[in-house]
Amino acid sequence: METIKAYVALTKPRVIELLLVATFPAMLQAERGSNHIGLILLTVIGGWMGAAAANTFNMVADSDIDKVMKRTERRPLAKMTVSNRNATIFAWTLTVVSFLWLWLLCHSLLAAVFVMMTIAFYIFVYTKWLKRTTPLNIVWGGAAGCMPTLVGWAVIVDNQPAGMNPHWWQAIVLFMIIFFWTPPHTWALAMRYKEDYRAAGVPMMPVVRSEVEVTRQIVGYTWATVVTTFLLIPAAGWVYAATAIIAGVWFLVMAIRLHEGVKRGVEVKPLKLFILSNNYLAVVFVALSVDAILGLETVANMLGWTSSLFV
Repeated sequence: METIKAYVALTKPRVIELLLVATFPAMLQAERGSNHIGLILLTVIGGWMGAAAANTFNMVADSDIDKVMKRTERRPLAKMTVSNRNATIFAWTLTVVSFLWLWLLCHSLLAAVFVMMTIAFYIFVYTKWLKRTTPLNIVWGGAAGCMPTLVGWAVIVDNQPAGMNPHWWQAIVLFMIIFFWTPPHTWALAMRYKEDYRAAGVPMMPVVRSEVEVTRQIVGYTWATVVTTFLLIPAAGWVYAATAIIAGVWFLVMAIRLHEGVKRGVEVKPLKLFILSNNYLAVVFVALSVDAILGLETVANMLGWTSSLFV
């Protein structure tokens, strides 16, 4: 049982929650009002295996620094519960099965290729290069966490009748929402554990920049996140529109409060923003999912817009 728990831990189950949060709304929005639940579940399983493979490869590559960080010292490879060799075999197995699953069962070679690109980018670009060399590591490296939106969208597009408008711009907007959301989410956590990163020699933004500068950038990326969610409003209904606006104001207020508190020199709790960022993304994407499942009239349609962007 301990061994099973160790292998599950290699996949970073909490990180994989983002896969579910991103894939479901992307697929539901791609086929508003016509929900193929079986295909969605198959895609989530295939995507889960791909994400689990990437996370396992990541733990193998980071096993040296995980041993010196208090936040990660209990991970399976740091504790040597699982050997690096066995973890690598496990990761490769998940990679191959994920590719075949998405290609043959979900009928989307494009989605399978997207997953392979994600794994390669996460390991070779983010983990082995960006993470250890630049404070902008999570800005560019975070692109790997945005890919579930494109994977889910690709599956729906590849299973649609010929001639249907794929509306890829919406998938790109969903990608960019997560892209801009990742820095404030991650830096809020890194502020809490910056001494861990310093000890491991990882130049996370809170390690190499002042807290005032870090929180200033958090506010900037929070603004970018919220504004980007608004871009999807014309293609969605009133449920998503109202939620994006209300939740966006909530997220912005909390980010600004963190920044103002740091500027005043008072004690702040960045973990509160970290937790809030999780809730914010979940609320916005759940609202989009509900909106799509109900097939509500889109804002663009309400306004009489007939552009092929929305129809």
